[in-house]
Amino acid sequence: MRLLALSNGNGEDEVAVRVLRQVHQLCPAWKIQAMPIVGEGNAYQQAGISRYGPIQQAMPSSGFFYMNHGALLRDLRSGLLSLTWMQLQACRQWAAEGGSILAVGDIVPLLFARWSGSTFAFIGTAKSEYYLRPDQGAALPAPALPRSPVHRWLDCVYHPWERWLMEHPQCKAVFPRDALTAAVLRQWPIPVHDLGNPMLDDLAPQGRITRERLPDAPIVLLMPGSRSPEAYANWQLILEGITPLAQNLGSLVFLAAIASALDLNQLQAIATASGWQHDPQHPDWQVPHQRLILQNAQLLLVQQAFSDGLHLADVAIAMAGTATEQCVGLGKPVITLAGAGPQFTWAFAEAQSRLLGESIHFVNHPQAIPGTLNAILKSLPQALYAANGQRRMGKPGASIRIAAQIQTLFEPST
Repeated sequence: MRLLALSNGNGEDEVAVRVLRQVHQLCPAWKIQAMPIVGEGNAYQQAGISRYGPIQQAMPSSGFFYMNHGALLRDLRSGLLSLTWMQLQACRQWAAEGGSILAVGDIVPLLFARWSGSTFAFIGTAKSEYYLRPDQGAALPAPALPRSPVHRWLDCVYHPWERWLMEHPQCKAVFPRDALTAAVLRQWPIPVHDLGNPMLDDLAPQGRITRERLPDAPIVLLMPGSRSPEAYANWQLILEGITPLAQNLGSLVFLAAIASALDLNQLQAIATASGWQHDPQHPDWQVPHQRLILQNAQLLLVQQAFSDGLHLADVAIAMAGTATEQCVGLGKPVITLAGAGPQFTWAFAEAQSRLLGESIHFVNHPQAIPGTLNAILKSLPQALYAANGQRRMGKPGASIRIAAQIQTLFEPST
């Protein structure tokens, strides 16, 4: 059996890796490969999953050209059309050799899977009915209620042409990102399986950083994103919000979860320019990190310890996609603010706040961060945040559940 994962973004690559690891555990004889449609697929490379088809460095838009028409033009000049055509041909070749496909992301890998002619399954990471039904009490219309054909045709976050792809006989399974979306999709002849969201898997604390080595103070997790140069601009905005807090409040610990692709020295330089002072007496952690201080506050820049930071945090300030969703899924409140993009724009942040509900505190400018953070720290309704996180993101363990379903669907009978 041959299985090819198609994904179109860093977060989607990570989701695919989580599921493919479990498929490999269940079906060690399968030949598993991956084709990142956007970027080089570093997550696959780090997981030891071989890549298939044409691979190219990330386009100027980093896959977010739909947010900026200028970025789309730059992508086209960088060879987007020729790359796409070669990738489509590679999918056809995979299908011709008898392989199946796991599409992860949005309509792009879904289209590639359909074009291939192969049987496929689809993990929908990009769309949720919470975008259309943000209130937790919003109920689905009862099936017996009279509804016009046009209303039924349009009343779904997935457009009719996307649902047509999912209804096609080639599509053997659709795994929506949450239970609400699964319930809506069941109105059509789509093979829906509500098995949870793989984004919450592989997040157990690793013990690389621990509470015992930190002051007895609230911990604020900072997540500026992972893409350069956007993350550096986001970092500057976050510093504008937290520096007044450090100057005017008591003891606080700001724990910055920094992607391995970013330069700690450059982030430290931006912080020192904002008034923070480098402290050589930093904790003896076996991960790359830097420590800065400002009055009674500490700012710790840490790499390779993301899951530890998620579990240690009382609250987060984020300008990130997948990481913010994971934080909410673990029951943490998150303050978000928009940047210049290409990913974390105002439109992206606003849509994310609808997706994740009351766990998100969306502010319009950095100056609003101190007041919002103070209000959250004074009253942390943990039960509310935990319940909302589970409702929006599901329970851990989705990767193994999805892998088992893929095995059932695609493993040749013996």
